[in-house]
Amino acid sequence: MSHRRFLNDTVVCADGFRMSVQGNEGAYCEPRLNNQKKYNLVEVGFPSAEEELIMPWCENPRQPTDSIYGYVPVDVVTNVIVKHGGIAEGQVPPGVIGIPEIKNV
Repeated sequence: MSHRRFLNDTVVCADGFRMSVQGNEGAYCEPRLNNQKKYNLVEVGFPSAEEELIMPWCENPRQPTDSIYGYVPVDVVTNVIVKHGGIAEGQVPPGVIGIPEIKNV
């Protein structure tokens, strides 16, 4: 098994909202290790717009789109994904429920 740090591709939601969601030894996450089966807290970074659900974890509230959000609970990240219509592109660490894009049929 490889112990290399894995970086997830940027999440792009159905409505165009974007954010980085990471879990690895270099990220503000729990556990702070690579290749875990499940993360409880993850790092969110550089969202494309201010998102009220993650603002409590924002390192620089004056620049919410140019900031890191450390140790965000995975259920909060899942709620952000659902709020923005699901994932159209990108990846999330294990523990975050990666709801696929919700398409109107």
